[in-house]
Amino acid sequence: MNTRSIFFLVFGLPGIITCAQAQNLYDINTVQEIRINFYQTNWDYTLDSLKDVDEEAYLLVPSIEINGVVFDSVGVKYKGNSSYDEDFLKNPLNIELDYIRKNQNYQGINDIKLSNGYSDPTMVREVLGYDILRQYMAAPLANHAKVWMNGEYWGVYVNVESINKRFVRNHFHTDGNNPFFKCNPADFPGPGSGGNFPDLVYTSADSAFYYDKYELRSNSGWHELLALMDTLANHPGSIHEILDVDRALWMLAFNNVTVNLDSYTGAYAQNYYLYWDKNDRWLPVMWDLNMGFGAFPLIDGGPIPTIAQLKVLSPLLQSDNFYRPLIKQLLANPQYKRMYLAHMRTMLQENFSGQVFKDRALALQANIDAAIQTDTKKFYSYANFQNNINATVSAPGGFGDVPGLTDLMNTRYNFLINESNFTPAPPVISNVAAQTTSVVWVTAQVQNAATVLLGWRYDSSDVFVRTPMFDDGMHQDGAAGDGQFGASFPVGDIKGQYYIYAENSGAGAFSPQRAEYEFYQTPTLPPLPNAGDLVLNEFLANNKTSEKDEAGQYEDWLELYNNSNQPISLLGLYLSDTPLKPNKWSFPSNSTIPAKGFLIVWLDEDQSQGPFHANFRLNTNGEFLMLSNGAGGVVDSLSYGPQKADTTFGRYPNGTGSFTFMPRTFNAPNSLTTGTAEPGKGGQVLVYPNPADQFLNVRADQPLGAIEVSDGMGRKVLLLDAGLQTSASFHLGHLPSGMYSLRTAQGATVLFNIQR
Repeated sequence: MNTRSIFFLVFGLPGIITCAQAQNLYDINTVQEIRINFYQTNWDYTLDSLKDVDEEAYLLVPSIEINGVVFDSVGVKYKGNSSYDEDFLKNPLNIELDYIRKNQNYQGINDIKLSNGYSDPTMVREVLGYDILRQYMAAPLANHAKVWMNGEYWGVYVNVESINKRFVRNHFHTDGNNPFFKCNPADFPGPGSGGNFPDLVYTSADSAFYYDKYELRSNSGWHELLALMDTLANHPGSIHEILDVDRALWMLAFNNVTVNLDSYTGAYAQNYYLYWDKNDRWLPVMWDLNMGFGAFPLIDGGPIPTIAQLKVLSPLLQSDNFYRPLIKQLLANPQYKRMYLAHMRTMLQENFSGQVFKDRALALQANIDAAIQTDTKKFYSYANFQNNINATVSAPGGFGDVPGLTDLMNTRYNFLINESNFTPAPPVISNVAAQTTSVVWVTAQVQNAATVLLGWRYDSSDVFVRTPMFDDGMHQDGAAGDGQFGASFPVGDIKGQYYIYAENSGAGAFSPQRAEYEFYQTPTLPPLPNAGDLVLNEFLANNKTSEKDEAGQYEDWLELYNNSNQPISLLGLYLSDTPLKPNKWSFPSNSTIPAKGFLIVWLDEDQSQGPFHANFRLNTNGEFLMLSNGAGGVVDSLSYGPQKADTTFGRYPNGTGSFTFMPRTFNAPNSLTTGTAEPGKGGQVLVYPNPADQFLNVRADQPLGAIEVSDGMGRKVLLLDAGLQTSASFHLGHLPSGMYSLRTAQGATVLFNIQR
């Protein structure tokens, strides 16, 4: 989860630490440059024809250049529904960098989605919408890109991060293989009740009934999706067991505040994803904000609302609609309704009070102003681009007029804060503090509350547990009735995360305001190992024919090494491939590395295969690795460049030296020139040179006897009888390049590499 966590540095005022995702390709303040080169001069007609025949068909293009980096054999297609038309000069694009070349990517990204701004004269609605939404829940990154087609400038597009396995791995602490749905209808029979939409209405126990409503993006998931719909319809009191309710409330609050009706809240109940997390709960993710801020005005099958009506939409819109059970059932719960309204209040205060919203929109426009002026393919004039920040602009198609951003949102802000659901005064929460003794005691001063709850958990991958807080003088809360509330939770092995929610009969409030997305954190982190004691020692990012994991697969691996003379606990430590998501994968409970010992972690995105399988892979083109406590304490880290097949990058000397390419020494001391079998029952054996070419020399401290050489598949490829000799040399010219193992008659085994 892309979480902002709030740490108590001392028992006092909290400091905020932000862990937002960032990639150069999605730097919000930088306009990207993308050049697409087609084989065909009639590429537009070809892309139109492919989309007409098969929505999933890609056109192979010889090369694409992204910010000066060239990729060949790439797939390109048109995407979109209302934003696409074969008569448009500029259509939305989907680029697959790994269409032919597996693992081809730009900064780890292989799926690029470009929107055309069809219903947005400002060209910032989508980027601005995601920028606001990411304050409250995991959401895609977005910015702008200038695009060229066969050398001709094709104008400005919106560049949005794809919601795919990479996204869910980065945010949801899994390997990305859980049930996963894109919730968009296969067709559009028309707005209104009962349409063929992903509305979560439970109509049939047969999953086939829903195939045209939801697009399965995983190997399975229909059983879990039907369980969600059944729970909404028949067991709404248990919805928290199968849905991240807080995340859903943030999504619905965003849709309502920003008049984002091309969504679950609007006519088609669409444009969201559902991902099944490690806690067996559905997590909603927002998608496709290009028609936000009133550019899509359809609510149901009735008349299209005017802009004046959009400004004053009820904050409880659709709460009485059977065909929007997610809204109807959640808001029927009085506490969820108060939480929803509290989230709306936070969004309004943080984004639409004063000039914050307008200033951000103008800053985004300034980034692309020059590029827009020279864009001859755009849907709107440059004057429209400037004016639609404030004033209504007539659209060339779509749904008519597009409201000015500030005109819409200023009026909507004033309407909502004075609307009857927002007039009750919410509780006031202050002086939040935590102290760890035999338990973690959390206290806070709370005014105007009938109920105060403490939400707590140990790690971002866990579910928050809510427990009552008391003002009775018996919960570290001072005197009874003094307005100070207290509650405790058990001390965890790692740390604690928590927030406070308080409510009265009319309103609720969170502390921090963005909870559960933001939270406070207790100071219970275990101490870090001494500097240099625990290190990233060796890794293989391009495993073709070498070591196999427990499932018999060639996967990336990382070796850790303990330089010290004492065992080191891995409690509270994490591995990550991005410094901005430090707690990406946590070590299993009770993990330790023995003194002078090694530990292998398979980086294969397949946690189902064992406890030491992480939820990310290594990038063969270069990336970042970090071992940390997930809260700013870095044990070891490394940035690396392009990697070689079946050749590791490791420290030499072992455990202490700089990183260099070397022959693999899986779970053994690193060596540049020799393979070494550790002293043991079979004695010590050295092989050299390593990597070898035509000849290999073997030396041992015991008679070698019969020597067996096996390839990476475990097949015996060579047998040599050295008798009582302790050294021998033999020819390898007939063997192909790759990793091999050598075993003596005494049982000593050593790995070596052949490279030519």
